[in-house]
Amino acid sequence: MKKHILTVVQLLITAGLLWWSFRNPDQNQKLLVALDSATLWWFFPGLVAIGVGLLIQVQRWLILLRVQGIVVSFSRAIRIILVGMFFNLFLIGATGGDIVKIFLIIREAPHKKAGALLSVFIDRIVGLLALAAISAAMILFHWDELISHDFTRLVVFTVAIILGGSLGFILVAWLVDRLHLTARLPQWLPARAKIAEAATAFAEYARAGKSVTHAFLLSIPSHFLFFSTFYFGAKAFNSGLELSNLFCVSPIVSTVTALPISVGGAGLREALFIKILGGLYSTSESIATLISLSGFMMSVFWSLVGGAIYLLYRSSNHDLPHMADMQGVVETLEHQVEANAVSGHKLDT
Repeated sequence: MKKHILTVVQLLITAGLLWWSFRNPDQNQKLLVALDSATLWWFFPGLVAIGVGLLIQVQRWLILLRVQGIVVSFSRAIRIILVGMFFNLFLIGATGGDIVKIFLIIREAPHKKAGALLSVFIDRIVGLLALAAISAAMILFHWDELISHDFTRLVVFTVAIILGGSLGFILVAWLVDRLHLTARLPQWLPARAKIAEAATAFAEYARAGKSVTHAFLLSIPSHFLFFSTFYFGAKAFNSGLELSNLFCVSPIVSTVTALPISVGGAGLREALFIKILGGLYSTSESIATLISLSGFMMSVFWSLVGGAIYLLYRSSNHDLPHMADMQGVVETLEHQVEANAVSGHKLDT
């Protein structure tokens, strides 16, 4: 029941933010004019940038999979990641695509189920840490500029809270693992299951510091390649914005939209680009909206490629996965990992 209520709230917030972003008929008309006069070939390097970023993400995940003794081909891994991107478009929540990735890798390594789950979990954590590092660096580098406007100052404060909370969660989970406190976590503790899961992941990857560091370093260029799509969108619409401007704004927007506030960041992403680009660089609402939408649609393109792959996808045992199976298998596995962590039993990875 609680999950359904949160979903309804998320849908309402998304609808409200989209209405706000497109509420002005004059700006909508300007948006259509700008779209009609766009230099469309700028979208091509944006699509290539995402493609290269995905290839880097695949290599990062393969490194983390190998720590768990799971070996899959590069081509298999890229297909799984693209299928995960496709389901992120339709599954409400921040981890919908992760469920699909976990299930599909389990099909490739059925005797390494817990390892498959932990590899995806650590992959997300490593990506989060890299985003936190980039966001902090960009905020410090553009500090005077960002705090000179009321809205951007509020957003910087919000990002600081988000990053602080995320890093705090990681620190708590690490301490729980180091001090062997998993079994002592009280039942009433918020996010108890996730803390136990994170502690288990840290315990499993503690012996692979070089691999995790390598994965972290790969995350940084991957993030910047994704951020560059908004720059190519800005070039397509002749906004006059520089690459440094978009590298300042994009990490901040990505950090806020990573929260499950709206569905896939829809509406929230556009609102943030409108307010931040408008406040810092006097970018019109119509152009800021198009920059946001163009970066998002470039990701959608690769997600749709993932959808086409899913229609033809067969795991190594030639079974076609079904979503009902995915959710049930992954939820059962998560409970098993939590139970093993609390009991102190070694994972069967």
